[in-house]
Amino acid sequence: MDHQHEFQRTSGKSSLPKIQRALLLHGVRQPYVTSRDTKVPGVHHDYELLVKVNAAGLNPIDWKAPDYNFGIPTLPYISGRELVGTVIKASKSSNSRIHEGDIVIIPSTDYRDLRKAAFQEYSIASAFNTIRLPTHISINSGSILGVAFVSAVLSLGICMGVSFEDVENGPDLLNIVKNIDPERLPVDIRQECLDSIERSERAKSGDWLVIWGGSSTCAYVAKQLARLVGLKIISVVDGAKHGLRLSSTPSIRPDLVVDSHNPTRAVEIIKAATNDGARFGLDTVGKETAGHLLTSLSFSPSSEPLLAKDENGNAKRKDSKLLSPPATPLEITSGARRSHLVGLTGLPKTGIPGGVVPHNVPIKLYHEIPEVGEALSAWCERLLVQGLLVPPEVVGTVNGLEGINEGLDRMRRNEIRGGRLVAILP
Repeated sequence: MDHQHEFQRTSGKSSLPKIQRALLLHGVRQPYVTSRDTKVPGVHHDYELLVKVNAAGLNPIDWKAPDYNFGIPTLPYISGRELVGTVIKASKSSNSRIHEGDIVIIPSTDYRDLRKAAFQEYSIASAFNTIRLPTHISINSGSILGVAFVSAVLSLGICMGVSFEDVENGPDLLNIVKNIDPERLPVDIRQECLDSIERSERAKSGDWLVIWGGSSTCAYVAKQLARLVGLKIISVVDGAKHGLRLSSTPSIRPDLVVDSHNPTRAVEIIKAATNDGARFGLDTVGKETAGHLLTSLSFSPSSEPLLAKDENGNAKRKDSKLLSPPATPLEITSGARRSHLVGLTGLPKTGIPGGVVPHNVPIKLYHEIPEVGEALSAWCERLLVQGLLVPPEVVGTVNGLEGINEGLDRMRRNEIRGGRLVAILP
């Protein structure tokens, strides 16, 4: 049942101009420049809608992409990966959740399509990538939730195999993608979606999840979702900066906080606390910390199972000449023992221990496959309405498109921690 009264709407109609203000990037390592004569983007497909941007969340990629020259498919470029907007033109799909006047959260993961960028007055979105904003959540808070939510759900649901079916009728993403014609899946994410984790390896209630860099917004959302499905959580963070906030915030309080100051010691603590049993990791920092997390998830020789096969194929202990009962399975030495590491910002290219599977988040699943996009967007609405998902913290705001460069400079100086900045558009 669709409860429209639980979501924010506006009743007034507004005229649509032909040109708009937009923030343009004309070259790498240059600031964004405000344009006042950029064409308002048009709808190309029946499932698309047009929104007036109310607020845009600022993400690290918005300054890292121009500074380090990546993720910029064309120049001039319009950036901005998430927003809250008011629907000006609804899609022509008769069964869409979204209607004209709805105030909606849009995670704009399709960075190659400039029509969908957030740093402009009007933006295009697919209806299946649109999340209605509940009445109890502010526009500013909604504008920094989308990308973190999509990244967290795909990390847990695809890379680690978590099923969310028991949480507000959430999606079993692995089952969804395995029932899709493989040719519909983009080639560069097909293996990740179909062959990266066995059914027997899927994360389930009671398993440990280690999150390195647990202060990021993706980690903030991932911890909430992991808690809902019964995973036990270890957060590896700078204790002096983030320890108190993590331990005092119920929605993201982990089972164990480990200080990241000494990575070697952190690995030792993780292994001891889990009895060398942590099989799932999420790194939000970079290649170096992902390497430490790999070590946390790999089994030390002393912790390897003491079961092996004799010459007749029967199970026996490695330290004993006595046979175990023939029916003893050897599954614990097979693929079921593999660990899984998701690297949001990079993975080591070498030195990956045996038995640890590295994963990259197949983010384009959200905007390329409507079944996935709709499942995530509709589920996010239900979680928000029920209070089961709390958006990250807004730690500051900037005024309009013109204030975004200043906000990104603050992020470059590492002044923004534990939340996100929001640009408020008139």
